[in-house]
Amino acid sequence: MNRSLALAFHEVRIFLQDKGDLAFSLLLPIAIFALMYGAFGGDVVFHGTAYVVNEDRGGAYSDLLMERLGEVDNLDVEQLSRAKADSKLDRSDILMAIYIPSDFSAKLTSGESASLIFKQRGNGGQEGQIVASIVQGVAGKIAQEFQVQGQVANALAGTDIEQAGIEVTVQKFMEREREHPIVSVRERTIGSSPDPVKQFLPGIVTMFVLFAVSLSARTIVEERMRGTLERLLTTRMTVGELFTGKFLANTSRGFVQTFILLALGYMVFQMFTPLTFVESLIIALIFTAAVSAVGLVIGSVARTADQATWIAVFFTMAMTMLGGTFFEISEGSPLYTISKASMNTYANDAFDVIIAQGGSLTDVGLELGVLAGVAIVGLAISRILFRVIPGGR
Repeated sequence: MNRSLALAFHEVRIFLQDKGDLAFSLLLPIAIFALMYGAFGGDVVFHGTAYVVNEDRGGAYSDLLMERLGEVDNLDVEQLSRAKADSKLDRSDILMAIYIPSDFSAKLTSGESASLIFKQRGNGGQEGQIVASIVQGVAGKIAQEFQVQGQVANALAGTDIEQAGIEVTVQKFMEREREHPIVSVRERTIGSSPDPVKQFLPGIVTMFVLFAVSLSARTIVEERMRGTLERLLTTRMTVGELFTGKFLANTSRGFVQTFILLALGYMVFQMFTPLTFVESLIIALIFTAAVSAVGLVIGSVARTADQATWIAVFFTMAMTMLGGTFFEISEGSPLYTISKASMNTYANDAFDVIIAQGGSLTDVGLELGVLAGVAIVGLAISRILFRVIPGGR
């Protein structure tokens, strides 16, 4: 047993010293996770720019409109001259511009209706349509305030109250209504949107453990073809010890990789408690042992290094896709039934229970039992098939 442990320690040390293996096993999954997190993670928040041509500079209502637009979150206001706005629209540098006519405030003051002009190329683009909607909403609120003020003035016509006093009082109540509306809207979230970290990280961890450990089958084939395994038997090591050392080496290598990735998730995203981190490591260890056993089976049946590679790649992709690593499989569908044949299904479900649902190892007994069963059966089969010499035992 000591010789098996020494062999395993030696191979893990070589793995940690090999920059190429480390880059593939650690940096590549981190990079892929970062890309997926950037693509699917986080809340999508609109941020746009309103290009405004204000030809009514100094007008009370145009200035009020510009002030209100500037108060809108996630909206920048850029003022352009008419010539510059027209030129940008002609060159498609911008897709929409809002024009405030020079008589905008004068018409509103005299009781006439006034209009904003929206010039756009095509449909104005998605951002332009959203910006137009925001501007129309702000202008509509100003129009409502103007109507209220007019109605109050008409109702108080013939009294001794001055028009300036009416305007100040109405404006005060309007400001109070904006800050503390009588009718407010409250948002209540039912459930929660998936956390991309919790959704993707377990799948990426299991996928790359499959790649790294099952591809070690190629190494076994190459060592057999070069006679490395046979030369090891010239020492005091037995075939059983050699087999055990290879299994422990592959399991240790996969576990080291998993430990580092989960530790990064712990430190960077704070997705674990100390207890769930330890429980996740236990799941990772059992899963890695199961994959290591499968890797030994592949290495035992493959005749060439290329065969081992292709078998390992096909096995990894099949387990990843059927395991619902990056998409949810609907319960009751034919694919859901087929997914029960994937090791990743049980590993991902176990991680999900621990990380996302706040469960414990007692809640994933079935998943751990299946993975442990795969490891035991895989070890038994691979030990029967394990060959040190090409064409022999």
